[in-house]
Amino acid sequence: MMRVQEILQFIDDAVYAKTRKRLNDLQRGIIEGTLKRQKYDDIAENCGCSAGHAKDVGYELLQMLSDIFDEEVDKKNLKSVVERQSNLNISLGARSFNSNNNIIGCVNMGSEQTTPTPDESQPETPDLQEESKNQTKIETIDKLRQFGLSDEQIAEALDIPLEQVKQVDLEE
Repeated sequence: MMRVQEILQFIDDAVYAKTRKRLNDLQRGIIEGTLKRQKYDDIAENCGCSAGHAKDVGYELLQMLSDIFDEEVDKKNLKSVVERQSNLNISLGARSFNSNNNIIGCVNMGSEQTTPTPDESQPETPDLQEESKNQTKIETIDKLRQFGLSDEQIAEALDIPLEQVKQVDLEE
């Protein structure tokens, strides 16, 4: 079971990986208060703001975390979502790795993608195949960044040059 400070660090790292911004004091206070099952009135009092402001920021924060973790996050399930996400293991082929001392286990990165059946009347051209491969690679790199992996770790896991991973930022 993760402690509050570990959860705050994990969420801060996940938010940074997605947005390149760190949590502010109010966001950290909202997370901490939520983990302690506090109401927004109590969280606001501890953070020195109005309950309405804390609730608005809390709503935005939970929506952002839902985006980052790709599952619904609310005040009631925040802790379980974070614990589950921190224990995900990313395994690509024979490689698996550990990021920031968080255990990362087996996730099939292609599980959400269906394999299209090629249309016999319109065979794919090499250009379309290459474009499809590049798009898949970009999506995989973005997903791995959301899990908090560094560009170096991603390059090693995907067995591609570091420059190619860094290029994905430039293409977006």
